[in-house]
Amino acid sequence: MKITKPTLLIDETKVRKNIRIMAEKARKSDAILRPHFKTHQSATIGRWFAEEGITCATVSSVDMARYFADAGWKDLTIAFPYNPLEAEAIQKLASEIRLNVLIVSKEALEHLNNHVDAPVGYFIKLDVGTHRTGVMPDNFTEIQAMAKSNQPHHVLKGLLAHAGHTYQPLTREEASKIYHQSLAAFDQVSRAIGRKDLIYSYGDTPSCSLVDDFSAVQELRPGNFAFYDVMQHHFGSCALEDIAVCMACPVVSIHPDRGEVVVYGGGVHFSKDFIQVSDRRVFGTVVSTDGMGWETTPLATVDRLSQEHGIIRGSSDFINSVRIGDLVGILPVHSCMAADLQGYYVSLAGQRIEKLNKATL
Repeated sequence: MKITKPTLLIDETKVRKNIRIMAEKARKSDAILRPHFKTHQSATIGRWFAEEGITCATVSSVDMARYFADAGWKDLTIAFPYNPLEAEAIQKLASEIRLNVLIVSKEALEHLNNHVDAPVGYFIKLDVGTHRTGVMPDNFTEIQAMAKSNQPHHVLKGLLAHAGHTYQPLTREEASKIYHQSLAAFDQVSRAIGRKDLIYSYGDTPSCSLVDDFSAVQELRPGNFAFYDVMQHHFGSCALEDIAVCMACPVVSIHPDRGEVVVYGGGVHFSKDFIQVSDRRVFGTVVSTDGMGWETTPLATVDRLSQEHGIIRGSSDFINSVRIGDLVGILPVHSCMAADLQGYYVSLAGQRIEKLNKATL
């Protein structure tokens, strides 16, 4: 396939290796790997997980659950707070597959009970330090109300946590500390409810990559690990060689006086997520590519993004090495966001890999 515009290349060998390593880690801990599919959003890549023995998955929306249910996945958790306005779609899904939803308040549970008749499992979402959604572990009154469904076909499966505050540079010891703090929250809530059979569902790529033993939980839900990215490398979760996606971008302008190269590839292709390196924002790592693969030696960094433009800042050697019409590779800061913005991927063999297309929903 001839590349003429920003194109997200995917290295199948690296993706499969990343899946295999995480699946083996879960098996060694006797935990179920329920990977988050929001990173890749592709039925084809979902099959790569299935070929590694994965039989259940996590998604971030009702639409994504529908997409993967239609692709043959029969056991899905929507790891986003229950949305009352989508009760009808949840009802339909739950009548077709084993579906779990996330409950973050007693009001949400009441709505589920009153508007969804199909069997649904639910997890209580705990706030273990991210402070995004979830009930605080010491809010026993709210938790006990959320633990008691008045519908026998709505079953409390367990407790769920996403330790998003691991998204920072961490040592293995620091990641382990956050994980064990989450475990303490699980145990505290389990005792308050009076249930010893609850599933502890835990997931974030940094801690799942850095911690070795997860035998105290029953379920792991990392997602980004399938692709990894510059952010995860910055945090210490992976090597640059583990990053399995790279955006091939055409060079459209060169400014030696400013030490800048402009590429076709902006915020609408990458998002505007960045990492802070010393006093600079970095929006991507530049590597060489021929459109059929990429090297992992960093050549420059993406200094800023506008809608379609990517501005690369580099050395004079780098500036002098590129020409208008060349392709450069950019390892994305946040692969989940970059992938979400793509209509499809291209394999290193030049094959188009389809994914969830929001335009058709």
